[in-house]
Amino acid sequence: MQLIRRVALASGRGVTLGGLVDRLAEVHGDRLLVDQAGDRPLRLTYRQAAERVAAWSGAVAAKASPGDRVVIATPNGYELFLLCVATARAGAVPVPVNPQMRDTEVDHVIDDSGSVLVIRDPGDLAGVDPLDSPPEPGPTEVAAIFYTSGTTGSPKGVELTHAGIVGQVAASALWPARLRRDEAVVALPVAHIMGFVSLLGMACAGIPVHFMPRFRPLDVLDAIERRRATIFIGVPAMYRMLLEADAEQRDLRSVRVWMSGSDVMPADLARRFKRLGASVTLPVVNTSLGEAAFVEGYGMVEVAGGVAAKISPPGWDLGLGDSLGITMPGYRFLVVGDDGHEVRPGGVGELLVKGPGLLRGYHGDPDATAAAITEDGWLRTGDLARRGPRGLVAFAGRKKDVIKHGGYSVYASEVERALEQHPEVVQAAVVGLADERRGEVPAAAVELRRGSNLTPEGLIAWAAGRLSDYKRPRQVLVVDELPRTGTQKVQKDAVRDLFG
Repeated sequence: MQLIRRVALASGRGVTLGGLVDRLAEVHGDRLLVDQAGDRPLRLTYRQAAERVAAWSGAVAAKASPGDRVVIATPNGYELFLLCVATARAGAVPVPVNPQMRDTEVDHVIDDSGSVLVIRDPGDLAGVDPLDSPPEPGPTEVAAIFYTSGTTGSPKGVELTHAGIVGQVAASALWPARLRRDEAVVALPVAHIMGFVSLLGMACAGIPVHFMPRFRPLDVLDAIERRRATIFIGVPAMYRMLLEADAEQRDLRSVRVWMSGSDVMPADLARRFKRLGASVTLPVVNTSLGEAAFVEGYGMVEVAGGVAAKISPPGWDLGLGDSLGITMPGYRFLVVGDDGHEVRPGGVGELLVKGPGLLRGYHGDPDATAAAITEDGWLRTGDLARRGPRGLVAFAGRKKDVIKHGGYSVYASEVERALEQHPEVVQAAVVGLADERRGEVPAAAVELRRGSNLTPEGLIAWAAGRLSDYKRPRQVLVVDELPRTGTQKVQKDAVRDLFG
């Protein structure tokens, strides 16, 4: 019976965001779902989570009608995830917001979404009977609205369907959770699509999560060591900070899989973490064999998470570098030039994506929707890609990150990768600055390793031997910390402002 339920769940048919926890409780029952650390500790089994979601959904249904938007503005934590599921179970549309958003940004989300209810604490939903007969929305109805990070302009509400959100992770229900011990350490913002889908995928797979509401490198390393966690999910900036916190001096051999997304993972950084993990650790003799695997996904909120993935297996360098990997089932890539036609092999153009998880549209903004989705249903990602052999494509940077220098196109990501090869550079962010003669010139803000004596002039000279003259930064600014969004992405507009 359990196998039949898992197979039915993995098919994704008839599974909605609101009904997911109920279905998972039938499969996993009293197995551990989450063990949350921090100021708001939480430990729940699947069955306990389903009971809590049912109770909360009753409270939401008493205050909001099906289709109404409900803003979830609680502190970051697993309860934020369950509140979204409960809201969807009531037939309403959850609108999660990142607690690191500024008050003006949260107010914008509340106004723009037309929210009828704002939940700021789970205690707001106490004292109401559970909802026994929840609505059953169709797979193409809006399941949730996620607002973009707002790195350029006001955040836009991305309408995602039940099929889009649940469909891409449902297959993880076939993971052999009862045949091996696994635990994932996660310290991502739940209101960001990567954090949300990561929790969704681990729940479907039956893998318990040790959730950390705030990312602190030392705490994460301590948790992996102490709990002997087998999976860590983070963004590249987190991996850099873990290295800065002396990850290579810690015992991380329990990790069998490192996972990354939301930004491009440098190949050398992934290799270092692969070596820190292991394929298997023998508990009695405390001996580790092999190295860990590294899994990297490519996606964005407009596609409900990931559309492509690459796996670097233990002992191999496959799956590292700029390739976006293999598209997920049902998805296709197209690389087009400014004329709208597909570029030749080796050419660079904008990456278009088509597949089942594409947004229904931007909430209340038909003009933005029309600008993002072509008439024949392709999403303009805003990412540049290089078309390779056998349908593979490689990431070449953001379309807005192309610097026009004296007639040349300089890809900021290429310059950033070159600067980050310097042993004392933790991360670089390259932008274009206006120049009367050349149009724009590259400039870089960099974070350096602790105790570094590297000067801006020294880094510019070092880069001169590795980059063409037109790609070499004309200015370098050393900063303690690059300006970031709540999801640790670098805010390029804020970086540009640093140069005055």
